Amino acid sequence: MVLTINAKKSVQLFTFRDEMAEDAGKTLEKVKELGFDGVELAGYGSLDAEGFKAKTGELGLQVSSAHIPLELLRKDAEGVLKELEGFGCRYVAIPYLDEEEQTEEGYNSLIAFMKELAPKAKAHGMTLCYHHHDFELTFKMADGRSALKAILDDTAEVGVMPEFDVYWLKKAGEDPLAWVQAYKDRVKVIHMKDMTTDGDAFFAELGTGGVDVKGLLDELQASSLEWLIVEQDQTKKTPFESVKESMTFLTNYEEATS
Repeated sequence: MVLTINAKKSVQLFTFRDEMAEDAGKTLEKVKELGFDGVELAGYGSLDAEGFKAKTGELGLQVSSAHIPLELLRKDAEGVLKELEGFGCRYVAIPYLDEEEQTEEGYNSLIAFMKELAPKAKAHGMTLCYHHHDFELTFKMADGRSALKAILDDTAEVGVMPEFDVYWLKKAGEDPLAWVQAYKDRVKVIHMKDMTTDGDAFFAELGTGGVDVKGLLDELQASSLEWLIVEQDQTKKTPFESVKESMTFLTNYEEATS
């Protein structure tokens, strides 16, 4: 059984950023051993693009998606998209908006850029996504909408998809399930994460915190989700120990619902 119809499991390589920088090849081998179908790109670590492509191909790891800095997309969108197309990547996500751009003008500029970029991504076989943090939820536009809602609603016409991060939704005081339900038909990739229930609100292994991970997985069973992406920005264990624990949770969920 798979978690949802056609859904596969990927891991955001930012989780292993130090390990990737030291030995990307060995890190990718460990990722494969953990049972992942793919990886979400966050740089190539100690490899170059060709080396990364060769290693993931050797291991049978798909590039589920890629986080590409906004400044790089503004500078050389065609070059970036062409490179990602060579990996067979289908989703390219804007991962972060710099603090100085987190203004009404900045968000409107971002929306305009995404409207231009989405058709270019489509021409290379990719869908443009937006990955949020908590600040897009707390910032209110002049019309009263959160910045995230404005981004998602105003780019719907060009096919932009949300890459919801359930940790940051929870951190902002939002209900992750409600957001997933509201945009269900547009959720193709998602960052599945958890958050500790103490005052630290720290990143947690799946099933150990206050995010209703099971409820989200239940909801996603009937969705068009293609990639469930595990990420843990910071860990108190080694990243591999934490991710292995999260994978065990997902495996147990699969067995319980099969």
